[in-house]
Amino acid sequence: MYDSIVPLFPGLPGGPELLIVLFVLVLLFGANKIPKLARSTGQAMGEFRRGREEIEEELQEGSESGDGSASTTNEAGTTTTTADDEAETEPNTSN
Repeated sequence: MYDSIVPLFPGLPGGPELLIVLFVLVLLFGANKIPKLARSTGQAMGEFRRGREEIEEELQEGSESGDGSASTTNEAGTTTTTADDEAETEPNTSN
């Protein structure tokens, strides 16, 4: 019986392919711009994560209230509460 090693992720590049990709990146962006590119990518991922967490918190707060209403605050500082089909607007006093 012939036992062969099956790669865990067959579509991902291995050692030599990864070196070629890194070499092409250095040629395209330059050695001093790659850390800046990685830093900005990390910051964008952090902003995305924070935004996702804020949305999840708002959804949890809305589901905890249990009355089917949701509350949002816009840039003008007013809070809009919607319950089924009616909406009321009140000034935000938390600032």
